[in-house]
Amino acid sequence: MTQAYSPGLQVRRQTLHSSRRILPIPGDVLVKVGEQVTAQQIVAQTFMPGDVTPINVANQISVAPAEVPGCMLFQEGDEVQVGDLLARSKGIFGFFKSETKAKTAGTIESISHVTGQVILRGAPLPIQVRAYQAGIIKEVIPGQGVVIESQVTFLQGILGIGGEAYGKIQFACQIKDQPLTEDLLDESIKGKIVIGGARMTGTAVKRGIELGAAAIVSGGIDDEDLKEILGYDLGVAVTGSEHLGTTLIITEGFGDIAMADRTFNLLKEREGAEAAVNGTTQIRAGVLRPEIVIPLDISMTSDSSAEDVEVTSGLLETGVPVRIIRDPYFGLLGEVGEMPTELRTLESGSQSRVLEVILDSGEKVIVPRANVELIEG
Repeated sequence: MTQAYSPGLQVRRQTLHSSRRILPIPGDVLVKVGEQVTAQQIVAQTFMPGDVTPINVANQISVAPAEVPGCMLFQEGDEVQVGDLLARSKGIFGFFKSETKAKTAGTIESISHVTGQVILRGAPLPIQVRAYQAGIIKEVIPGQGVVIESQVTFLQGILGIGGEAYGKIQFACQIKDQPLTEDLLDESIKGKIVIGGARMTGTAVKRGIELGAAAIVSGGIDDEDLKEILGYDLGVAVTGSEHLGTTLIITEGFGDIAMADRTFNLLKEREGAEAAVNGTTQIRAGVLRPEIVIPLDISMTSDSSAEDVEVTSGLLETGVPVRIIRDPYFGLLGEVGEMPTELRTLESGSQSRVLEVILDSGEKVIVPRANVELIEG
C-alpha cells in the first residue's frame, strides 16, 4: 500500500458555514430565528456573580465577633460604595470609637457574628457573546445561544495566537514569498486584518501590536520569535486566551515559509472585505484550527457546488508535500517518502501505520500517518 487519505486545511472560496455561539452559563438570547446579524452584534448575554471580598470587621474595629452585627452601619442586602463608613465600634463610655470604611464597592451578602467577617459581593460581571459570523440566525437555543449560517469564504491556518478579532482585510505583502517585516507596517493597519506573505518577523509582530492591528496573518513564523513575543514556550497547550491585543495566524508552519498560492490568492480576492478571525488552536484530540471567515455578498455567491470542496485534502502518496501537525516535529514541512504497509510500534507502545517524511532540510523522519496533513503544492 503506497497511498492513503489525509485531511488538510480548509481553504474555500464559497461554502455554507455555520457558527454555534453559546453562553458559558444560562442567560438571555437577544435575537430571533431569521434575523440578519452583523459579526460584532451581541446575540446573547448573561451575568456572572461578582467577586467576593471578605472583610474582617472584628479585627479592623477591635471588637468581639459577636458584637459586629451591632456595629454595622449597613445591613445584609445593602449596596456599599468605596469610602462608605462600614462599621463603628461602641467605644468606651461613648469615647475611643473605632471605625472602618469600605475599600471596594458591592452588596453586603452576609454579616457573621461567629467569625466577625462581612462578605461583600461585587457587581455582576456581564458576559456578552457576539455573532462572530455575519449571517442569518438559523436556530435559537433558549437561554444558551444561537446558530448562525451564511455563505462565506473560509480559510484555516496551522497555528493561531489570541482569540476572536474583526476588521477589514489589508495586504502588507504583495507576493506570497515576501516576508512580513516591520517597515511594511504603518498607521493604516489600525483595526485591520493584516495579510503578509512568508515569515512574519518578531519585530513586525511587535510593531503590529503597537499600531493596533486587529490580526496579522502570514505563512510562517520563527519559533524563537514566537517564544519572545509570548514570553514563554508555547508547547502543545490550547491557544486563544492570550492577551497580545492582536491575533496572529500562521497558515503554513514554522520558519521562512511562503503562504500557499490558493490561500494568498483567495485573501487577495477579498481585500478590503470585513472579516472575522479566531486564533484558537488545539493540536491534540478535538483539533481546533485558527480560521478566517469572510461573509459573501449575495452578488458573489454561486449555485455551483464545485466551490464547496475541501481543496487541500485528498490523496496521501509518495512525493506529495505535507505538513507535520504533532510534536516533536510540529509545523515542519516536507514530502512523503516511503510508506511501509506494516504496523510500527510507537514510543507510547501503541501500534500505528507510519510514513517517512523527507523534511525541507533533507532530514528523514518517521511519523504516524495521522500526524501529517496535505498542503498545496
